[in-house]
Order: sequence, then C-alpha cells, then structure tokens
Amino acid sequence: MENIQLYVNGSFVPAVDGRTFDNVNPFTKEVTNQVAAGDQADVEQACEAADSAFKTGPWGHMPLKERMTYIERIADLIDESVADIAVMESLDTGLPISQTKKMVARAAENFRFYSRMVQTHLHGDAYQVDDAFINYTVYQPLGAVGLITPWNAPFMLTTWKVAPALASGNTVVLKPAELSPLSANKLAQIIDAAGVPKGVFNVVHGYGETAGAALVQNDKVKAISFTGETVTGKTIIKNAADSLKKTSMELGGKSPIIVFDDADFERALDAAVWGIFSFNGERCTANSRLFVHTSIKQTFTEALKKRVDQIKMGDPMDNQTELGPLIDQAHFEKVSRYIEMAEKEGCDVYQGQQPSGTSDGYFVPPTLLLNATNDMRVSQEEIFGPVMSVIEFSTEQDVIDMANAVEYGLAGYVWTNDIKRGHRVAQAVDAGMLWINAQNVRDLRIPFGGMKSSGIGREGGHHAILEFYTEPKAIHVALGDHPIPQFGKHD
Repeated sequence: MENIQLYVNGSFVPAVDGRTFDNVNPFTKEVTNQVAAGDQADVEQACEAADSAFKTGPWGHMPLKERMTYIERIADLIDESVADIAVMESLDTGLPISQTKKMVARAAENFRFYSRMVQTHLHGDAYQVDDAFINYTVYQPLGAVGLITPWNAPFMLTTWKVAPALASGNTVVLKPAELSPLSANKLAQIIDAAGVPKGVFNVVHGYGETAGAALVQNDKVKAISFTGETVTGKTIIKNAADSLKKTSMELGGKSPIIVFDDADFERALDAAVWGIFSFNGERCTANSRLFVHTSIKQTFTEALKKRVDQIKMGDPMDNQTELGPLIDQAHFEKVSRYIEMAEKEGCDVYQGQQPSGTSDGYFVPPTLLLNATNDMRVSQEEIFGPVMSVIEFSTEQDVIDMANAVEYGLAGYVWTNDIKRGHRVAQAVDAGMLWINAQNVRDLRIPFGGMKSSGIGREGGHHAILEFYTEPKAIHVALGDHPIPQFGKHD
C-alpha cells in the first residue's frame, strides 16, 4: 500500500514540514503505510486554494449542467472502484468486508442523488406585491467549506458531505479522520481523475488538535460540517464562533430500541442484534439501550444470548465475519473500561466467546449488559462499541420517560403491532429520527440529525443544500414608482 500525501490545489504533496504518522491495521496491529501529517501551514495552503478556486476559478461561476457532469463523473468512477475501496475500508477500520462493500456502494448514489437534488430543488421563490414589486430569492454557494469526517464508515460518510458541498457550487477542504485515511486518499484520486478544476477539492490529513483546529479557525472557510463525538463538536462550535462560521454538527447517540410485548418477536430480535453489533457497534445510531417489556424480558434475553453466542468474530477480510476489531488501542481500552464499569454498577455481563486467532486484534466480543437500569453510566454514556444495555419496562409512559432521560437524542426504534401506540411513542421520544418496526433504513430525501447533545442541523435531502451549503439571498425589484419619503426636501 503506497504512502499517502495531502491533496492540495490539484496536486498530491507531502506536508510542509515533511512529517508523517503511522496508519495501523486494527486486525493485525501492523503499520499499513505512512500518512502525511498536515498542520496549520498545510491547512492555510488548502484554504487559500479552495478560496481562490471559488472566487477566481471556474467552479463558482460554472453553469449548473456543466458542474453536474463532474459530479456524475465522480459517481461513475466510484462505481468502478467499489471493490478496491471496500478493501481499504476493512484494512483501515476493521469493519467486515461484507459490510464495507454495501457502505461503499452507497457512496456513488450520494453524488448522483445530489446531482438530481441540486437540479430540481436549488431554486428560489418569487412573490409579487400588487403592481408595485416582484420579490424573489436565489440560493448561492458559500465559498470554501471545511468538512471534518469520522473513521466509522468513512468513505460513505465523507461522500455524504462532499457530494452536496460540491454539487451546490462550493469548494472543499476535507480533514478526514486520521485513523482511516485510505479511502479519503482514494476519493482525492477519483476527483482528480474526474478532471475537477484544481483547488475545488483538497484533502489535509492530520490530527484534530492541529489540522482540524486550524481548519475551523481559518477565516477563508465559511462553514464547518462535522461528524464525530459530542465533546469535539462543542469545541468546534466555540472555535467557529470567532469568525461566525455556519456549523453543522452530527454528534453522538445513546439510542433506545423499545420492544413491546405485542411486537413481532423474531423481527424485533433481528433488529436489536443488527442495530448494535453491525459495524462493530461503532455507529452513532446504534440501539445501545434495549428496553424490553417485562412480560417478554426473560424469553427475549435468552434469545439475545443465543444470537450473541453465534455471532462470528474474526478476520474482517473474511466474507463470513460479522464482527471485527475496534478501530485502535485507545478505543479498545475505552470500551473495555465501560464493560468493567458495568460489572461494578451491578450488571450481569454476558459476552460471546472470542475465537482463537483473534487475540492480536482490538476485539471486544458482543456484549449484553443484563439487568441494567437506565440511570447507570453504562446506560447514559456513549460507549461506541458492541455493547448493549438491556433494561426492563412495564408501561408505555415509563419507557418514554426512560428513553428521554438521557443527554442524547439522535435515533430511536419502536417495535409494536399496535400502530397507534407506535406513532404515539415515536412522537414522544426526543430524537431526530425514529423507526417503527424497522431497522435503520435510510432514505436520502429525509433529514438526518439529532436533538440535544446529538447535534445541530440536518444533513440529507434538500435540507443540506438549502439550509447549510448555500445562503438564501432576497432580491426586491420595484415595478413602478412607489412612494419614497422625501427627507430634506422642502418648498
């Protein structure tokens, strides 16, 4: 695997100071390659390139249909590279190859979707006021925008931001997560091969404390879109305030899945297991708190144990693997500490058996925290791993109160065959997204985002392009000689 450089102003270049960092495979703990460690000087160059490309280059003034030809070309090139990118994602993140293939395949649709969305929805409104005025609105791109993306499902989530940003006419400086640089570098290669004008898209690899902070503070950057943990998001908002940047924050979650006694038992079981143990449990929308009705708690718990016992852990490159290693040593230690905490708080910890041949990787077996209560730290704080609290409830109002008694409000899942109750509970739970009798199935037209400490703003659909990546401008045109007060004019 070749070493990774920065992509600035249409060229792949080393960091200004020549520094690099190791990219480590979480399964083997071996160094995959070296990555250029961008810093403030590199960010300044990238921001200057993006700002210049917008103001004086062709991108900011390019006809819409011409710009969309680039967007469609990027999608086509992604399609041609799905297999390679899926392997990169597994090498970088430890995610099973069977899951990365599906995630990467969605990335091309992100670009095609926003090609369609911009052409059909990026228009203003017109309002006539009698015969005196015609007032209309236009939506204009912001300029250079900064995108800071996470290490879980990195390629799909990166394209989720890059696609609407570029399609709307902005230029981009991307700071990908340092733990998953391979696919971000591949995206730079794809965009370069698509012939996108230089400076329109830039990638600065590096650490959040240096490269990320410099991007947030750069005056040429007009907006920051961030996906990651809540503490980091709060810091970004504070630092962005000095230059009054727009910010979009997609942050953490501690999402409930509520299983009533009349739910379709097997489908609810499928959803509960998939929702916490897929993607190695490293997903913001994971149903990490399972609320199960008291009348089915015992049978549902026993069924969960059987599933946990059968989850296949192992080499992420094996198509049969369902659960791979966590992203790195620090995260492995964090998740392990929470499991130890759960025992101290009084949970019965039930784990799957870790198979031989996996001791070298950062593996945490699928874990159930049985007999948990909602006030425990392990039920309140985001663990971001294959760990689920199992909590008993008896009444509809009790489970609503417990579901809402948490800092976060990103997602929620309700399982019941009483559709009226399903709607009641979904509307009562404080979360930006709720699914009734469904797993986390996304619709790109629908807004994605959370309440409370789970974020600010919405991604997806027309919300991304109309509410974040463009600025509305109102233009008022007089159709006649309307009265104007004549101050200072006297007979």
